Amino acid sequence: MTFIARILKYLFWVVIVSWSIALLRRVVRNMAVEGSKAEPDVIVPQDSEARKLVRDPVCGIHMAETIAIPLRNGNELLHFCSVECRDSYVKGIHKMAASG
Repeated sequence: MTFIARILKYLFWVVIVSWSIALLRRVVRNMAVEGSKAEPDVIVPQDSEARKLVRDPVCGIHMAETIAIPLRNGNELLHFCSVECRDSYVKGIHKMAASG
């Protein structure tokens, strides 16, 4: 009888230890998730103009509208990344108009 009692006592402690480890893992995981939510890594600007991106039609670069060089072409407003891109676009329009 003492042999069976020892086996039952051993199984009881195995269950207790395994439950304790599972509970400890859950507590640590919850602390890690809550800690990462407390401090954001990225600061997002609140004004919508800083987040608006425009595309340069010559080189295809995306940039913020606030730093782009605008050019009105008829009813269309185009944005360029540099004066060189703007000038090459204007020269291209004149070439097409002269050959057409």
